Amino acid sequence: MNVKNRRCGGPAVHRTLEPAVAFALPVVVNRPGLPSLHLSRRIVCAGGLAGLTVPSIAIARPAMPNRAINPTGVSYAQAQLVEAPTRWLFVSGQIPVDEKDRVPAGFEDQCRLVWRNIEKQLLAGGMSLQDLVKVTVFLSRRQYRAANYKVRHEVLGGHSPALTIIIAGIYDEAWLLEIEAIAAA
Repeated sequence: MNVKNRRCGGPAVHRTLEPAVAFALPVVVNRPGLPSLHLSRRIVCAGGLAGLTVPSIAIARPAMPNRAINPTGVSYAQAQLVEAPTRWLFVSGQIPVDEKDRVPAGFEDQCRLVWRNIEKQLLAGGMSLQDLVKVTVFLSRRQYRAANYKVRHEVLGGHSPALTIIIAGIYDEAWLLEIEAIAAA
């Protein structure tokens, strides 16, 4: 365990009148030939004492990858085991609309755009497609099942999150699908 003194306050600390504020700064250390370490630096600042120097502790733990249970070989598993995650990201339903508010005409283009939108949310949360543990796909019609599989497999490759596909009326008739996801790291 590594203990260093840190000064509470400054732009990274949320000042409060509450008795104490605790926050963690996650860091991943990759070492050649050894498992990755996830470091969690916990910093506690007393509300009335913000600005004082307090100890912060770095705790090392081995990386705990998520594991597919009974993977099907077609980019999904019957279940996904998540052991001791330090971060969860719940991605709201992503739709086939780009930054300029355009919707592609065809299903495969819409599907690829939705996956790009999911990946943007994951990256914003410091995660990747490999951190996905649950995906729910809403298709507007059954006829899109094969194309959905094709694009999902292109995007996810051998990664197999738990998966549910629902045939449903989609909010906007121009959208042929919507996908929500859960990631853990």
